[in-house]
Amino acid sequence: MNIFRDIEPQPRRSLLTLFTAGLLFWSSLASLLPTLPLYVQYVGGTKQQIGFVMGAFAIGLLLSRAQLGKLADSRGRKQVLLVGTSVAAIAPLGYLLAKSIPLLLLIRPFHGISIAAFTTAYSALVTDLSPPGKRGELIGYMSLVSPIGLAFGPAIGGFVLDWVGYTPLFGMSATFAATAVFFTSQIAEPNFADLTKSDSLSEDKNSQKYWQMLWTPRVRVPALVLLVVGLVFGTLSTFMPLFIKETQPNLNPGLFYSTAAIASFGMRVVTGRASDKYGRGLFISGGLICYVLSMLLLYLANNSGAFLISALVEGCAGGTVMPMMVTLMSDRCEPHERGRLFSLCIGGFDLGLAMAGPTLGFVAEQVGYRNMFGFAAGLAGLALLIFITQSSKGLSNSMKFAIGRGKDVYALNR
Repeated sequence: MNIFRDIEPQPRRSLLTLFTAGLLFWSSLASLLPTLPLYVQYVGGTKQQIGFVMGAFAIGLLLSRAQLGKLADSRGRKQVLLVGTSVAAIAPLGYLLAKSIPLLLLIRPFHGISIAAFTTAYSALVTDLSPPGKRGELIGYMSLVSPIGLAFGPAIGGFVLDWVGYTPLFGMSATFAATAVFFTSQIAEPNFADLTKSDSLSEDKNSQKYWQMLWTPRVRVPALVLLVVGLVFGTLSTFMPLFIKETQPNLNPGLFYSTAAIASFGMRVVTGRASDKYGRGLFISGGLICYVLSMLLLYLANNSGAFLISALVEGCAGGTVMPMMVTLMSDRCEPHERGRLFSLCIGGFDLGLAMAGPTLGFVAEQVGYRNMFGFAAGLAGLALLIFITQSSKGLSNSMKFAIGRGKDVYALNR
């Protein structure tokens, strides 16, 4: 990680503080991954109701992502980070009071605001601090907060639930996020944030409207690919604990997520730096292939070993696709529009998450969890096909970019 030696002391301190806040934030969210579906079932939810409750999280993302992206560009990244961590601290306490499906359906969208705010502002601030020639490397390192949090959070959440129950679990999640609020408040934004804000406000009159940006070639395809990936990931995060419980492989669901997070960690360390040399397309394609394989492995899984192998492959997929997509979009946008373009692109993922619970929950009701994961493998294959054929100008350029043989024609400072 020699890249950090080339960064000035103040930005370096901000990055380290931001990294700590990110670890706490993701640990808070991840502690509920294997436990919240069980809680919904505990209060009387059916398979489809579990899907609706878990999917409602993404409704908050969808409704807030656009405004939060604009706020990150106009008021600065730190304010949006504080919104995200504060909501993450409040929402788990709401679960303590929710003893019915309707109440959970109200709290989940509010909780979703946290990830919309934090991920948009975090990505924008890291990009602000990244040297253009080594952007993939630094973004890759800073994105490690997610797999580390996802490695410890689910396992801790699962064990706390087994040992002491739901009330201490939700209290722990709230405490993690509240500590993240403190660290976020200590972050110093870069000096050029004022220039970014003034550029954003002055250029809004002449630039494309927010939603018109979505239809530009540089944003449309990444957002569409992430929509399909969101469907796949939403299926995994919503129904995996229940599938494990049904299959009975003698496996703590938290260990599945932790195994995936460890694999994700390893991929992020390697691929960020490599993408600066070989391009983003090759690694995005490889990550999508891993999503296909992981869903197929789940379709065939019958024992704990098979589930953990699938988790490793899924971790490789998640550890490649999301950070590479963020890096791809950072290549394609100016500082004054980063918050908005990140919010649009990642908004595709949000929409996929929102749709995954109810739609794949309906599939699970009809054909069972196992066949549902087979269907998810097909969705991952569709995302791969879209990226290979549509990621650049024309089929030939798209295929070359997707296999690392061509440049990103939409990149600005490459």
